[in-house]
Amino acid sequence: MQTRILSAVLLAFSTAAFAEGAFTLQFDNPSKDGGFTQNQLLSAPYGFGCSGGNASPALSWKNPPAGTKSFVLTVYDKDAPTGLGWMHWVVADIPADVRRLPAGITAQGGRLPKGALQTRTDFGTPGYGGACPPEGRKHRYEFTLTALKVAKLPNITAESTPALVGFFTKANSLGEAKFTVEHRRRPAPCADMPP
Repeated sequence: MQTRILSAVLLAFSTAAFAEGAFTLQFDNPSKDGGFTQNQLLSAPYGFGCSGGNASPALSWKNPPAGTKSFVLTVYDKDAPTGLGWMHWVVADIPADVRRLPAGITAQGGRLPKGALQTRTDFGTPGYGGACPPEGRKHRYEFTLTALKVAKLPNITAESTPALVGFFTKANSLGEAKFTVEHRRRPAPCADMPP
């Protein structure tokens, strides 16, 4: 299936946020389409009709707030037809001295920085779950990195729900950096039509 990222935009930043020294999150070495290859963006087949690489993208950040002791990263689909959205990735307890997540972090934690922990997503398991919007519809995927005043979130394990992680993240937040990627999965072409 052909995919295309429509745009990658920064959200919720005032003019001051773009000044030197702002806490920012971005794709690390983004490709010309905004940071993903076609195969990376689509999720593995979870029963929703997608079959892609399901590979997490490389991300980097700079200038966290003073006093940061750890980070939490989330990837959230605001437009999933659930009434609640859909959490695609949760990484907690990222050490304060880390400034980059490499591409291709496995569900088992391969390539994850030492001390960091992936927790359950709305797919029901820890690890990155790629995008899979309904065919022909655009969804917004919000990448958020939260700087925390604690080195580890309390009472969090790999089985913790996104809501529980979110509660402790908000309670210990020093600030956020975020951006949103818009993605549309095009309908599969008919067998007698060229792609």
